[in-house]
Amino acid sequence: MKKGYWVNAYRSVSDESAVKAYSALAVPAILAYGGRFLTNSASQVEANESGLKQRTIIVEFDSYEIALAARKSEGYQKALAALGSGADRDSRIVEGMDHQG
Repeated sequence: MKKGYWVNAYRSVSDESAVKAYSALAVPAILAYGGRFLTNSASQVEANESGLKQRTIIVEFDSYEIALAARKSEGYQKALAALGSGADRDSRIVEGMDHQG
């Protein structure tokens, strides 16, 4: 089964308190689906090409389907509502590759 990944690259943050409120709700919602944080808001970022040197959060799930379900979950939707317009993010869910030999 291929893993699923959330990749959230922040373009800008206009309300840090909204980001904190989002995080307080998002983390337990993500953990409830077995999400594992591979980076956090304190991780270093080297921006290249058109990239921005902003926080980038990567979360791994056991499958792409679980990653999709976590995003649609009631708990995570409450987190997004708390974030509101407090940050502009490029948010993607990506299917991992099969690893062979």
